[in-house]
Amino acid sequence: MAEKLALPLLLPNPPPAKPFFQETQLQTPGIPPLSQSHQSSPLLNDLIQRRENLTSVPFSVPGPRRRIGKHRDPNRGKPWFHSDLSSQGEQILQSLIDPQFEVKNLSDELSALLSSTDQEDELLGISSESVFSNCFAIIKALGHHKKCDLALGVFEWMKKQRGSMNFINGSVLAVIVRILGKEGRVSAAASLLHDLNKDGFGIDVYAYTSLISAYANNGRYREAILVFKKMEEEGCTPTLITYNVILNVYGKMGMPWHKIMAIFDGMKRSGVVPDSYTYNTMISCCRRGSLYEEARGIFEEMRLAGYQPDKVTYNALVDVYGKSRRPQEAMEVLKEMEQKGFAPCVTTYNSVISAYSRDGSLDEAMELKSKMLENGIKPDVFTYTTLLSGYEKAGKDEFAMRVFEEMKSAGCNPNICTFNAMIKMFGNRGKFAEMMKIFDDMRSCGCKADIVTWNTLLAVFGQNGMHTEVAGVFKEMKRSGFVAERDTFNTLISAYSRCGSFDQAMAIYKLMIEAGVVPDLSTYNAVLAALARGGLWEQSEKVFDEMKNRRCKPNQLTYSSLLHAYANGRQIEKINKLADEIYSGVIEPHSILLKTLVLVYSKCDQLKETEQAFEELHQHGSSPDITTLNAMVSIYGRRRMIEKAQDIISFMKESGFTPTLTTYNSLMYMYSRSENFVKAEEILRDLLAKGIKPDSISYNTVIYSYCRNGFMKEASRILLEMNESGVIPDVITYNTFISTYAAAAMFVEAIDVLKYMISHECKPNESSYNTIVDSYCKLNRRDEARMFIDNLRKLNPHISREEERRLSERLVTR
Repeated sequence: MAEKLALPLLLPNPPPAKPFFQETQLQTPGIPPLSQSHQSSPLLNDLIQRRENLTSVPFSVPGPRRRIGKHRDPNRGKPWFHSDLSSQGEQILQSLIDPQFEVKNLSDELSALLSSTDQEDELLGISSESVFSNCFAIIKALGHHKKCDLALGVFEWMKKQRGSMNFINGSVLAVIVRILGKEGRVSAAASLLHDLNKDGFGIDVYAYTSLISAYANNGRYREAILVFKKMEEEGCTPTLITYNVILNVYGKMGMPWHKIMAIFDGMKRSGVVPDSYTYNTMISCCRRGSLYEEARGIFEEMRLAGYQPDKVTYNALVDVYGKSRRPQEAMEVLKEMEQKGFAPCVTTYNSVISAYSRDGSLDEAMELKSKMLENGIKPDVFTYTTLLSGYEKAGKDEFAMRVFEEMKSAGCNPNICTFNAMIKMFGNRGKFAEMMKIFDDMRSCGCKADIVTWNTLLAVFGQNGMHTEVAGVFKEMKRSGFVAERDTFNTLISAYSRCGSFDQAMAIYKLMIEAGVVPDLSTYNAVLAALARGGLWEQSEKVFDEMKNRRCKPNQLTYSSLLHAYANGRQIEKINKLADEIYSGVIEPHSILLKTLVLVYSKCDQLKETEQAFEELHQHGSSPDITTLNAMVSIYGRRRMIEKAQDIISFMKESGFTPTLTTYNSLMYMYSRSENFVKAEEILRDLLAKGIKPDSISYNTVIYSYCRNGFMKEASRILLEMNESGVIPDVITYNTFISTYAAAAMFVEAIDVLKYMISHECKPNESSYNTIVDSYCKLNRRDEARMFIDNLRKLNPHISREEERRLSERLVTR
């Protein structure tokens, strides 16, 4: 919803701005605003104002505001027509959009416009205003026809004409940036503005806003924020539209609420009055963080500001309550919406139904579905799928199937998402017969399996080690006319390797070859990534050589996987050799590789090399990502370099990075080894307060901090909390307790922990036994160590004879 609330508009005659870049610019007189009723073109008004040499006044255009996001093209759905395009310009445009037109003739084609230059302009030594007006109209038309390169060509020709600096203003630049943005060429747009700035052209608020919007529309939110900050630093005052765009970006990034409010408050302090779309965007920003209280506050402020909530406002607020699992409040908003004369739509009801389903109030959700029908609103596929998912999560599979059957009987055909969810549901429960029945039902309903469907089937069988069934699914895919794609195999190889199922990953690779699918670069990269996770660097080198022998050119991901293989195999010299090739340019020093070097050197605890890689990344003008920054925090944390670690954390916050669980775990590790060890639990509480679920590493680190300092009661408290949170203690958890008790000669307690972990199906490793044996020996209590080994089979009936023999030999050497 929010993406429809804050799209930039092109407004004529923007206020003057300071330069975007640091180079000195040529200064030109400012332009006073025109009333919206003025009939002249923006370019003509611009020319008049410059000739009169008037100074600028504050930009303030009274009158009604246009709906943000509304299409401004009056020709939408019709053949292109522009009021500023002369008959000659129209002829040129028709030539340019002709598929047979050759770009090399562009200059000659546009030169025809110069023949209309009037006498006054000739005396002034500049091209006619009509020339630039026609060029501007042609550029917009070419953008409409999706001819981006031609539009850029016209712009470059326009820029070379005499007097172009008097006509190329924010409106022109905004159009160019918008055209490039739609083509996904945002970096090119930024470079264009940079070059124009160096050439003396002014970069104003609307050029800034269009660039921010282009970054945002292409999902490059961080760059959008950097442009906004740079804009403010240069003293260019954002407009209402700019603020609406950046608020939308902050919402999509899931920025902390205080940062969103800082933008909102700064907007009001600068004298820019929020409009209804600003408030709607602010409410939408509350969805990701389940900030229902904040959403209600914005809703009330909106009314106090004199804006009446509309249907968009109510739907956004309902959705926030739905995401926050506040069904009662969502229902209250729905009722208020009806009282205000806004009829709830299916989207409104679906949000409330989702709220009830998330809250586990499935009876209420079903009642609301009935109310929908009473009000003449027919439930759609999302209604039924939401209910189905709610019952599935509650473990009520029978009710979920009833919803599915009702859905079909009501004439609402399930979509592929519905079937995929059900296939996954039964597959995860190991109900393969039912899963395949759903697959058959899907086909009988005329719903064609997509790549997600087949991948889901393959993943379910593969994860259960059912290789025969995996092969059967492939055969069924072929029989039904569906050709397995490389992505299917590549995805499975990656998925299995991430789960630690390396053998399964290689089995899928073999199956891929047997299926006649030729490996490509992505396949090799997936296999290399799987090998890297196991530290199998020798096999990785063989695959790398095979790639080159088959003339499959390695890319950045290939070298990245090779570096990770060396790191996990502790082959530091091989990492150094590859790093030298990257730094020297033998291998292109792509940002991916520089970031990888930071990661692998940090993983290998090579501080100097990690810092060098991080500096190289900076020198190449590349921004670090959260993973890179986490690697820096990690190595500084392991080295207990608290000040440097905090510097990285400060940079993350200033740059808009949201710390991840890995960030918090690294900080907990750092403090757990310091004198301020209680800080580890404080960080644990902080991440819990932020709604981040700790993992076993989080709890193990805090447990270690207390055990290391002899606070066993506190350590036991964290262990209890760990169990209650659903995080299963692992062998590291128990070994921490065993080693602490054994070091303190509390062998009864240590052996009790060993018994406990065995009874809870956590298999002890060599370290579990070694710690107790070694501690007995250190205290010269070898007889007790011998007795412990002799009685191990009573503790663990599944211990192997080899393990008993190994421990006996260890006792002799101690």
